[in-house]
Amino acid sequence: MYAIVDIETTGNGIKGNKITEISIFIFDGKEIVDEYTTLVNPNCEIPYFITGLTGIDNDMVRDAPSFEEVAPKILALLKENIFVAHSVNFDYNVIKEELRRIGQTLALKKLCTVRLSRKLLPGYSSYSLGKLCSSLGIPLTDRHRARGDAAATVLLFKQLLDNPKAEPVFTSFLNARSQEITLPPGLSKSSYESLPNAAGIYYFKNTKGEIIYVGKAKNIKKRVLSHFYDKSKKELKLCEDTSDIDFKLSGNELLALLMESTAIKRHYPLYNRAQKRNVIPYGVFSYEDRQGILHLAYNKQKLAPNPIVTFYNTTDCRLFIEQLCKSFNLCPKYCHLQDTTGPCSHFRIKECKGICRGEEEAENYNSRVINAIKHSLDANVTYLIKDKGRTREEDAVILVKDGTYAGFGFVPKNLELPTIEDVLAFLQPQKNTIETTRLVRTHTLKYPKSVVLLNNR
Repeated sequence: MYAIVDIETTGNGIKGNKITEISIFIFDGKEIVDEYTTLVNPNCEIPYFITGLTGIDNDMVRDAPSFEEVAPKILALLKENIFVAHSVNFDYNVIKEELRRIGQTLALKKLCTVRLSRKLLPGYSSYSLGKLCSSLGIPLTDRHRARGDAAATVLLFKQLLDNPKAEPVFTSFLNARSQEITLPPGLSKSSYESLPNAAGIYYFKNTKGEIIYVGKAKNIKKRVLSHFYDKSKKELKLCEDTSDIDFKLSGNELLALLMESTAIKRHYPLYNRAQKRNVIPYGVFSYEDRQGILHLAYNKQKLAPNPIVTFYNTTDCRLFIEQLCKSFNLCPKYCHLQDTTGPCSHFRIKECKGICRGEEEAENYNSRVINAIKHSLDANVTYLIKDKGRTREEDAVILVKDGTYAGFGFVPKNLELPTIEDVLAFLQPQKNTIETTRLVRTHTLKYPKSVVLLNNR
């Protein structure tokens, strides 16, 4: 037996969504054997745009039963039946969440008439309920009302059941190991199955082939699947609009981050929010106090006079100054890595020679600070970052030329690349941005052993 369901809601994702109307048809494969339709009081305001779509307003549901009151009837109808709906995950998960709020559970097999239609009735330009019913000659009245949509879904489902190829398709979809129900309605299983368990970037595309989201992952297939389980409003809309997924391998996480940043800047996808906002630059600078001691500090770049180097978060600033402290025996107190009125006592840095305890002359200390600054200003060298490639036979290389990200490539494993000319034969040039600068600098600070200096010849 099949429970064919449609609901109308307040339209706030899954967890914030409340049902305003529900209709259930119990269908034995040939005819309707039971039916239940009711308005539901969501005990909250119905947004104007939802009223405009469904016609259901606050006055209509004011005297309707609450979901808790109708839950026993709903559970009795759904019990042991296969849950069927058009874009089934939405209806199923909203009902499941409503039941969870009142201490009830729902665990049923599901069938999606969108995915079934795409499999058994290929070739239509749209698989929305309204357009599909119009194409198939199925009568659809009271559109965007629960009973009208559910009744049309019953007729569509009967056509799918009667399709000559229905049996193996239905069996496959109901297989507990099948991921058909997990996937977005418009995405083919083969598209998902083609994704690799490897590092890289992935592209969600709509029916027009437009890139609507770009992501990066250490494991593309696993990360993509997590989008389908996420019940936030944004993720649900993203999955609803996804018809295909493409990917590019990177071999490692840093290159995936760089490729993702470039792709977002190039395609400006609808559902990407990160890297569209302005990033605040921070500058590391120096100043002399009343005792004639040179300090190193950081602040927002607009407040930092003549910055020695620029970063795009405070963590990288602190990490950079920490490395200077260790390399040039500087004092954590005068590098503003700790607030103290007495001598420094940094838990990681022990190289201070005693300027904060009065055991060293300011002139000697300042000379090391000046050397640290000079070293930083001269640090715009040309180097490679070597990392894991896409296969065992190759390495990934990222070129930083004169301190600026210049591109990446893949080279045969252990191939010597002593000069820029050697690297350029393998390089895919890339545009440098605030984000790529931040990513490269952060990686270089954290993993200095991955850096290979190049000869500029």
